[in-house]
Parts: sequence; structure tokens; C-alpha cells
Amino acid sequence: MTLPTDLEIARAAALLPIDQVAAAGGIDASRVEHHGRHVAKIHLGAIDDLSACPKAKYVVITALTPTPLGEGKTTTAVGLAQGLARIGRRSMLALRQPSLGPTFGVKGGAAGGGFSQVLPMETLNLHLTGDFHAITTAHDLLAAMIDNHLHHGNELGIDPHSISWRRVVDMNDRALRNIVVGLGAKLDGIPRQSGFDITAASEVGVCLALATSLRDLRERLGRIVIGYTRDRRPVTAEDLKAAGSMTVIMREAIKPNLMQTTENTPVLIHAGPFGNIATGNSSVIADQLGIRTSDYLLTEAGFGADMGAERFFNVKCRVSGLHPDAAVLVTTVRALKTHSGRYKVVAGKPLPPEMLEDNPDDVRAGADNLRKHIEIVRGFGVAPVVAINVFPTDHEDEISAIREIAEQAGARVAASTHVVDGGEGALELARVVEEACGEQTDFRFSYEEQDSIETKLHKVATGVYGADGVEFTVQARKDVALFEELGYGNLPVVIAKTHLSISHDPALRGAPTGWTLPVREVRLAAGAGYVYAICGEMRTMPGLGKHPAAERIDIDENGEIVGLF
Repeated sequence: MTLPTDLEIARAAALLPIDQVAAAGGIDASRVEHHGRHVAKIHLGAIDDLSACPKAKYVVITALTPTPLGEGKTTTAVGLAQGLARIGRRSMLALRQPSLGPTFGVKGGAAGGGFSQVLPMETLNLHLTGDFHAITTAHDLLAAMIDNHLHHGNELGIDPHSISWRRVVDMNDRALRNIVVGLGAKLDGIPRQSGFDITAASEVGVCLALATSLRDLRERLGRIVIGYTRDRRPVTAEDLKAAGSMTVIMREAIKPNLMQTTENTPVLIHAGPFGNIATGNSSVIADQLGIRTSDYLLTEAGFGADMGAERFFNVKCRVSGLHPDAAVLVTTVRALKTHSGRYKVVAGKPLPPEMLEDNPDDVRAGADNLRKHIEIVRGFGVAPVVAINVFPTDHEDEISAIREIAEQAGARVAASTHVVDGGEGALELARVVEEACGEQTDFRFSYEEQDSIETKLHKVATGVYGADGVEFTVQARKDVALFEELGYGNLPVVIAKTHLSISHDPALRGAPTGWTLPVREVRLAAGAGYVYAICGEMRTMPGLGKHPAAERIDIDENGEIVGLF
């Protein structure tokens, strides 16, 4: 069968006025700030309005270790929301906002796919209500004020070599990774080396994602550390008197965006921090709102359970105080075949033809990765549901093989054809998730706040990833000692590593054993409220491929967008 393109499906969908979508979640019309007919920002007063409503069941959607193509967490989350609606349950979905970088790069947009999309998909993938622009502007305002402070005499005594605050732009542009600022005449500033990251890597964006109120956002922005004085005293955005103006820029961005799926179920889109070096989750504020608007609040965590879900549990849940009732683990036939080690999947290229052949033995050969992710979720005391995101090229006995693997591991499992069939294709998944949410949870964190930074990293590496231990460089130990001396030792940790393996090495497929996690350096995100360990080479500014998606995106003779996917 030939499926219409995502854009064709999106344009054929009958959308409701956004007031009706808000009303379905009990959000008063006075709290709805329109951005056209089908998008709105929701005033934070709606959280207080709904405070007496019962809490929804809380479900996080994660995945096994993905291929470079991704395994469809977003579209599965959308399909599940639609499936729950079809069995008579009110659902609210909370997702991250897509970055323009992937939209014009290789991956494309992040609105879901087929008949399980967030709409209008063009609006979602292209600017939305300007939140990413606000993050970019607030971030770069701080960068400008740093260089301005140096130019006017450096009253704070900042060591220019210690400045870690770079600039950001929401685009893949490798030429900006390393730059020199301040070139030219004396009036043009102090020359120093710097660079650009993509906006999704900005700490301002993580502050937005973890803030619980506008006041909390103001305090987080003030705590951002941009560098150190020559005597190793941290210099903050508050010291530079930049935090107030940054908050003013973010005043509208803190309000979550309301949209709808192809079947009119409500969706909150808010924040979009990187999944590699940051939390990889949508905002706490969206969850605070969504938890009182429905029977089920669904939220997606970036990459696999070792990445976004671990940070969801250990970082986001600490901030929000919300604990999940179940976790959905998205898996695909192609992912398990990839983890067999018999195939190589490359972004932007078709799958190897032999990978599309019926071969359940290849699926079983990659099963250790799925088993490990089931174990990771269980380690947090949460019931896992394996969701098989079924592709038209999959074979029935391959799907049966995944069912067998999941059931033998003690997990609930459901196959879902939501991309082709919308909510109707997710009915089994909806019923299984509802059943899992009825199970008693025993939620727990991987570590305690009072643990040392090294202990926290060790507990995640060994208890979540399955590493034998952690190996710190001399520099990493110096970093940890400094942060603990400065009073940051009680913060949660994030481990910046590849998403293509449970380990730090993308070449290690399946569920690797007998390895040690190497920590090259440890950095501080004081505003966001965590420290993060760098394990391997992490790109915070992607580059474009030889033929990026931007080459295909255009406007037709009717002024309609074409080529977006």
C-alpha cells in the first residue's frame, strides 16, 4: 500500500478551533492566548485553576537504543494518545518542540508521522510561536554582555580563558563551531576564541524546561555560570546583571503551546533541550498543567531509556515531584536487527535490502538490547510496556519474535500500526498501557542528592548502563573537586554520551558488558541545576549533509510549503 505523505495527511485533517481543544482539557477560554486558529499559548494561571482536579495517570514514552533513523517515539506517543481517546479515556500529550536544525538537515521534522501527527505540522516544525527564538536571543544577550563587560574594563576580573558561554543559533552550521570574536579595531572588543552551539544545546532552554514558574526561571537564569575569575570564583549571569533582561525575553516563552493531533486529541508542546548533553525532555510546566487536564498524561523522553528516560526519572521527576505510573518502550524490527550486528543503518540512506527480508533470527540476535532497556525501566520501579512500532515492511513472525522476547522478560507488549491506522492502530497499546497503570509502582531514583558527584556517576554507569565502573581523567577529578568545593555537589548528574549505544561507544551494539565508562571532563550547568560528565566526543553544533532536507523544501505556486517531512 502507498501511504500519502505526512504533509498530505496533515493538510487533509479536519482541525478543531483551538478553544475547543483547550475546553476538552478543562482549560478556561480566558487562559487561551491565540496564535492563529489552531495554536495557542496557555497562561500559567490555568495550572492554579485546575489544581483541584484529580491527577492523571502519568506515562513516559521512551525506547530501546535507536538506529540513526529513530524508532518512532513521537509518532507512538501520538498514536497512544489517540488510541486512549478511542477507548473513552481523556489523554493529554506533552512533547518537546522541534529544532530547525534537524528539520532542514537529515532527520526532518518531529511532528510524528502518517496518521499520528501533531498539527499543524508546518507550524510545529517551523518556528511555532517563537520560543526557540526567545531562547536564542536570551542566550546571545548574555554572550554580548560578557564581551561588553570585558571591553569596558572587566570589573569582575573574569579570566577570559575560563569563559564557557558560547553563542547559539537554531541551525546546523559546522563553520560556526569554532570562531574568534572581537577582531578588528580596539572599539570592536577583546579578541578571544569562542564558538556557536545549536539552540537546543543552550542552558537557557534547559532552564525553561525545568522551571516551575516565571520566578523560578528568573532564579535559574541568574545562577548560570559563564566562567570564573582568576582566583576560581564562579561568575554568574546575576553578577553581570543580565538575568533580568533574559527573563523579560523569556516571559512569553514560558507559557506552553497547545496544539492537536490528527484526531484532535490535545498536545502541549514546550521546550526542546538536547537529548545527548542535556535532559532531553519537555517542560515541567507542561506536565504541571497536563497532569490535571486528563485521565492520562503522556510525555516523551529523548533517545533510549539509558538517555532521556534516565534523566526524566533522576532529574525531571526530582524537580516536578511527579512520578510515572508506567513507561512505554518503543521498539522496531529494524532496531533489533541492527543490534544483531549484522546490518549497518545510515541516516539519509535506504535500509540494506537484505534487512527487509523475513528473518526472525536476526530479531532474536539483537534482543539483548531490548532486554536491557526493560531492566533499566524496572530499575526505577516502573512497569514497562514494550510497544512494537510496526512498519509496512515488517513480517508477522518478526513481530511475534519481539512479543516472545518481551513476554519472556516479564514485560507487557503490544503491536501498534498507528502510522498507517491512526488511533485505531493503537487500540491494543492503549489497553495494555491502561492495564500497566493499574499496577502498583515502587518508584525510586538511581542515587541520593547527598551522594558525591563521583558516586552519582558511578551509580548511573553501573546501575543503569551496566558498566563495570567509571574511569576519571585527571581533569575530570579536578572539575569534580572544584564543583563540590563551590557547593554544587548536591546537584543531579547528566552523562553526555552517544545515543547509539547503551555504552559511551557507538560501535558497541546490543547490551555490552565488560566495559568502563570514561569521563573526560565534568561541566557545570548551575542554572539548569545539574553537573554533566563528558564521555566521548559530543557535537553541540551539527553540520549539514551533502544533500540536506533544505534542498527539497520550497514554496509552490499556491504559496504552500512542499518537501517538509
